[in-house]
Amino acid sequence: FINERVHANIQKDGTYSVVPRMWGGLTNPRELRAIADVAEKYSIPTVKVTGGQRIDLLGVRKEDLTAVWAELNDAGMVSGHAYAKGLRTVKTCVGTEWCRFGTQDSTGLGVKIERFMWGSWTPAKVKMGVSGCPRNCAESTCKDVGVICVDSGYEIHFAGAAGLHIKGTQLLCKVPEEDECIEVIAALTQLYREQGHYLERMYKWADRVGAESIRATVVDDLTRRQALYERFVIS
Repeated sequence: FINERVHANIQKDGTYSVVPRMWGGLTNPRELRAIADVAEKYSIPTVKVTGGQRIDLLGVRKEDLTAVWAELNDAGMVSGHAYAKGLRTVKTCVGTEWCRFGTQDSTGLGVKIERFMWGSWTPAKVKMGVSGCPRNCAESTCKDVGVICVDSGYEIHFAGAAGLHIKGTQLLCKVPEEDECIEVIAALTQLYREQGHYLERMYKWADRVGAESIRATVVDDLTRRQALYERFVIS
C-alpha cells in the first residue's frame, strides 16, 4: 500500500507519479503555475496530460513527495487518487456553456458529482463521465458510471469498461433533474460498495448480481434508493 501512504504511484525505476485532482477536468492559471513551479523546482522530468483530463507529474523522487504535495496543496489542489480503489475521475465535455450541440451543463454536473463523491472508497477503481449530448465526447458509455445529457434530462449508464476488457455500458434509467441524477449515482455506488467483492470492477459486479436486480433496487424502489443515498452521505 505504498501508493496510498504517499499519495502517488510508484514507477518501475522507483520514482513516483503525482496526479493532482482537477475537478471535472477543469483547471486554472493558479493551478497550472503551481504544477509548473514544482516541476521546475524538483526537476520532475515528465509532465503529461492523462486520458482522465488531468496532469501527471512523472519521475518524482520519494524524498520530494511531501514537499511537492505541500506546494500543490497551497495552490488548492488535492490528490487525484490515481492509485485508489475509489473514485478516480469524472471526465466531462464542455456542454451548454460552450458547445452548440450541448443539451445540459455537463461540466457543471461532472464537477458536482466529483466534489460530492471523491474520497469514497470502493471495491475497485471507479471512473465516471458526463457527456453533454449523445455525441458522447466524454466517452461516458465505457465508464463504470456515465451520464448522457439529453434535452429532456439525463440518461444514467453503468457497468462499462475500456481496459483489459472492453464493455459498453447498460442504461440504468433516465431522470429529469440534476439532483435526482446525483442521488441515483450515489445510491448505485453505495450498492456496489456494499455488494462488490474486493478488486471486482463494477461491470463484473453487475454481471454477477444482475442488472435487473440493481435496477430494481436503485431505480424502482425509491425507499431503498433513499436509504442507500443516505448511507453514502454518512460514509
